[in-house]
Amino acid sequence: MCIGQVGNLLPHVTLSANLAQHLMPAWGLSAAEGGLMASGYAFGYMLAVPVLTTLTDRIDARLVLLWGSIVSGLATAAFGIFAQGFWSATAIWSLAGLGFAGAYMPGLKALTDRLPPGDTSRAVTLYTSSFSVGVGLSFLAAQLIADHWGWRTAFLVTGFGPIAMVVACLLMQGQRPAPKAGRLLNFAPVFANREALGYILGYGAHCFELYGIRTWLVGFWTFVVAHQGAPSWLSPVVLSFCFAVISMPASILGNEAALKFGRHRAITIVMIASACVALIIGLNATAPAWALALLLLVYGLTVPADSGALTAGMSAAAVSEHRGATLALHSTVGFGLSALGAWGTGAALDAAGGPQSARGWLLVFIVLAVGIAVGPLALLWARTSSLR
Repeated sequence: MCIGQVGNLLPHVTLSANLAQHLMPAWGLSAAEGGLMASGYAFGYMLAVPVLTTLTDRIDARLVLLWGSIVSGLATAAFGIFAQGFWSATAIWSLAGLGFAGAYMPGLKALTDRLPPGDTSRAVTLYTSSFSVGVGLSFLAAQLIADHWGWRTAFLVTGFGPIAMVVACLLMQGQRPAPKAGRLLNFAPVFANREALGYILGYGAHCFELYGIRTWLVGFWTFVVAHQGAPSWLSPVVLSFCFAVISMPASILGNEAALKFGRHRAITIVMIASACVALIIGLNATAPAWALALLLLVYGLTVPADSGALTAGMSAAAVSEHRGATLALHSTVGFGLSALGAWGTGAALDAAGGPQSARGWLLVFIVLAVGIAVGPLALLWARTSSLR
């Protein structure tokens, strides 16, 4: 499942990796338009995930995972062939996000349905943290292919990645969930579960920050290289790959800390630390490249360190008969705020001077810091509400 997910994620940041250097100049887009185009993926995901993930309470999640992976791959390849500007690109990229909505959380459901009874937090964390490996490979492949053969080829090649999950689905043993009565989209039991809701809202804050920085990481480092210079080996390709790949051990260690010291405490500390690092980067956008590279690698540790603990906490708090609906709301909130993070940071960049302005990047990192700082408030609200 983890290998299949890495394949499913190969298209994931192909657009973000080529946004500042290729797509925005080719189509004359502003940063806000570029951010909105990138957010189409998260928006398509947000629209589809409530239905597709809740559906896994009624049919085998493997089937949803299979077809979601197929749609994701085909839409990514279609972007390389048919995208001609802002509107067509946004529409096709939204379709790719819709396909991924059938691939990520339904994949988690397919995995947890097949795990033995007991604490599954480490298995869940391994699955969620392998997300980072897939994103790292997506950054690497998308930029290297685009630099040598053009951005359209990058979309075509990464569109083949989901075949790995298609193979995993075909090898997986089928299951028949127990018949469920009532409405498909019934989130009332999830909203009543304040413990799970706290993790869901915290996950939304995490996704806002994560998608915001992933959308503009290559653009920010391009600014740094242009204004401060950097060693030839420290290119946007290398930096973005390292930023993504170190997320996997960070997520695993974050979950281990949550198991040892308590989820709420560990997640809160990580989120506050991440907000502080974001502010430091923004205030030092014109610092030497080596110093910014170190700060970005620290940020690459703090941004994902809460991810596994948040998802494992939500999964543990979910009532078994409503786990699909809980996963659906988790993803809807998360990717809805992902879309807001991509567009909001782009709008902030435009408002403060654009991609060539240090003030613009300062405002981007302030927005990211404010976004993740909402997470501890959500966890505090959930805890105080459950104690009443």
